[in-house]
Amino acid sequence: MSDRRARPRAGLTRERVVDAALEFVDEHGVAALSMRKLGAVLDVEAMTLYHYVPNKDALFEALVDRLTASLGDVLPEPGEAWERWLDRLARAYRAELLAHPGVLPLAATRPVTSRASLGHVETALRVLADAGFEPVHALDVLNTVMTFVLGHTLAEAGRTPGAERSDVDSLGALDPVEFPLLTRALAEGARHGERFGFALAALLAGLGKGASGG
Repeated sequence: MSDRRARPRAGLTRERVVDAALEFVDEHGVAALSMRKLGAVLDVEAMTLYHYVPNKDALFEALVDRLTASLGDVLPEPGEAWERWLDRLARAYRAELLAHPGVLPLAATRPVTSRASLGHVETALRVLADAGFEPVHALDVLNTVMTFVLGHTLAEAGRTPGAERSDVDSLGALDPVEFPLLTRALAEGARHGERFGFALAALLAGLGKGASGG
């Protein structure tokens, strides 16, 4: 007789499955995620989960979609310059990534293929097209900014496997005699947010000059 837990379970939804997967990844990392372990968290057999997500790859896709979902709400305000809007979009994405750093490896390495995420891309391209960009250049601009956000946030949140603190934090014990300038530069800590804002402003300024042909 087949185990009843391998069938759809009352009260269990795709949303709950993704929620549980996100909580698991936040705590244990994406490498530790398996359908068997996720099933144990939800008190069902792994096979039951396939009624809600067809495979592990689809689950990964759903996790990435969850992080990009809120970006659909970051729309330009009346009269807002595209650079200001894209600044807000980039900061919102960074905030989502930092809230769930376990999903960062997926967001950084998986191409955008789901209808949900592609819909956000289409919306962003429409905003840039309304600002005067041709579709191909609009995609270049969006890709440049989002790639920067992912790379910066990976470095900001990243840790060497097994390390108890980030690689940047480990520079706090520098010898000030051997590295006087670097010690002074790091005296206020990593300053991730300030560095992110500085680099983003420079990036957007450069993209703006490129768009205007300057």
